[in-house]
Amino acid sequence: MTDSTHYTLDIDHTNSRLNYSQFGLELNPFPYSPAANASPDLYFGQPEVVRTIEQTIRSALESEKSRHLVVTGSYGNGKSHTLRYAESHLRDNPDAFVGYVQQPGEGLADLYREFMHNVTRDRVEDLVYEYLGEIIKDRTERNFITADITKNLIDDGSVLLSDLIPEAIDRLSDLTQYPDFARALVHLVYDETSLYAWQWLTGEGIRYEQRKDMEIHSALDEGAVVRAFTAFTNLLRALDFKGVFLFVDEFERVGRLSPTDTQAVLGGLRHLFDQNPEGLCTFFGCAPEVWQQVASEYHAFAERIAEEVSLRPLTVEEVESLIIQYLELAREDNTTSASTPFSDEAIETIHERSDGNIRRVLSISSRALDTAARQGQSEIDSETALLKSSVGDRF
Repeated sequence: MTDSTHYTLDIDHTNSRLNYSQFGLELNPFPYSPAANASPDLYFGQPEVVRTIEQTIRSALESEKSRHLVVTGSYGNGKSHTLRYAESHLRDNPDAFVGYVQQPGEGLADLYREFMHNVTRDRVEDLVYEYLGEIIKDRTERNFITADITKNLIDDGSVLLSDLIPEAIDRLSDLTQYPDFARALVHLVYDETSLYAWQWLTGEGIRYEQRKDMEIHSALDEGAVVRAFTAFTNLLRALDFKGVFLFVDEFERVGRLSPTDTQAVLGGLRHLFDQNPEGLCTFFGCAPEVWQQVASEYHAFAERIAEEVSLRPLTVEEVESLIIQYLELAREDNTTSASTPFSDEAIETIHERSDGNIRRVLSISSRALDTAARQGQSEIDSETALLKSSVGDRF
């Protein structure tokens, strides 16, 4: 006779939630499964890396010359976090246009598509309205016209869109050196063609009939990606952006491609760099072993990367500083000692067990804090730091 016992999954966490107040904390501030935040507030260790990135950005903005840099580091040492930190802070700079690519994909078309989706359709549409505003300025005595002002002038009938579009297409075609790209841009402002225009601009492909309605004669395929990238950067520079900053994470994925595909991606990027000697700044995050392979086998691409900065494992002092910074995020008051409840011995154990790897430091610290809270400990010692708590303990 089979056992017909039924089990019920207990997911009621209201009475089992862990209490961290004994440590002077409102909650556990450490992520259980650490991943790079899109807008990180903290940056820990590696000040020399940040300084190099800051100098590269500053130089690119001041000189308006293109510069390219690679950040290398082992898995979990903070490549994604470093790129995200730089990218999120640079977004506040009005002279910089910023795009982030999670990973380069299977080819240059994938990288370009990811970049455009990160920029978003609404942002590109605003850029088109801003450019239309430049035409209005040239025709009137207005000195300042934003995208929103342009939209309002069109909506209230003060300016006819049909009067602007022919000149916009001509000027954008000259500017971008890509008439099809220019037509797709202006068709973003028409409700009936906006979606198709965006699909074409992102290289997703549309039917011939849809292209014909917008007088676009070719598809934006792999062979046209460099031309499209360059057309877009030309538009941005015309709108007074001093630099286009592209952050490409997980660049080590190119090492998984076939030699032919790897050559195509790196060759395409090299061509993109050569086509944009001004106003383009690219930051790559890459595993060191893959970057060494790229540098040794693809000289033409690697020689165009001005600098490499390497993320190293954290020292024990930096591990302590990292733990304290996270604890301060959840402190209930300022009377508790900075590293409480982590003892010096626990911090040393965490450093040893993690090998100074940031991702492992955060994961171990998170589990140790949960274990101490569950067991009613007032302090985390080295033994607690070595224990593993269950995934559900925090809930």
